[in-house]
Amino acid sequence: MNIIVVLAFILLFLMEEIGGKQGVKSFASMVFNIAVLYIAIILMGHNYNPFLITIVASTIISCILMFFNNRVNRKTLSAFISVLLTLLFIIFIIYKVGAISKIQGFGEEEFDEISSYSIYIGINFSKILVCTMIMGLLGAMIDVAISVSSAINEFYKNNNSLTKKELFGMGMNVGRDILGTMTNTIYFAFLGGYLALLVWFKDLSYSVGAIINSKVFCAEIIQVICSSLGATVIIPVTAAVTTYILFMNKEDRKANLLPEDSRQMNRN
Repeated sequence: MNIIVVLAFILLFLMEEIGGKQGVKSFASMVFNIAVLYIAIILMGHNYNPFLITIVASTIISCILMFFNNRVNRKTLSAFISVLLTLLFIIFIIYKVGAISKIQGFGEEEFDEISSYSIYIGINFSKILVCTMIMGLLGAMIDVAISVSSAINEFYKNNNSLTKKELFGMGMNVGRDILGTMTNTIYFAFLGGYLALLVWFKDLSYSVGAIINSKVFCAEIIQVICSSLGATVIIPVTAAVTTYILFMNKEDRKANLLPEDSRQMNRN
């Protein structure tokens, strides 16, 4: 426990030194998100609806990461809306995949770790699996949404004569550049977390077919694919939502201009 506290203070110090006030806010948002996840786990353990808890927790986490760190503006608002829209779409896919794959519960590789605990805890693990996948893809979706939305806002700020099609295309180009690194980040996060398990599979002389059909391996690979799917789908969603909000504000400003102001804008 002491080493965890020491590492946390080291992290806070470095974030404050490098990031300044923004670094401290980022550390605080991380602490808030940990508290939200802890409360969500407790509520799930008391047999409250895990889907509802996950959606509420994901919304709160998204608000903290976006609005607390970057304030309320067009960039964060469009990214937040994009995350919610994509999340609703991905939840349906994850639910169907979880039901078809039947990978809920513990695998035989985990029996040694849980043998001293009671497994009759009265929780539907098929629902918990879906909630785990949703939480797993949330971070990747938020990163991509903020990156694409920020880029589009900068393009529009530097050249507000761009058309909707041009602005949307620029956002898609930025998203394509992000997509390759993001999917690899998700993959390496899985590989790093389960490297010991993969080595164990090798030492036990598991065949490739046995590894691929292992419940633990399948669950993680499905989560990686679903996370990559969410990071992919959110690119056009964010580009479209951000472009729509920017042009909606532009049209509102034009509608509120006085006649002489409107003529001056047309001349410019």
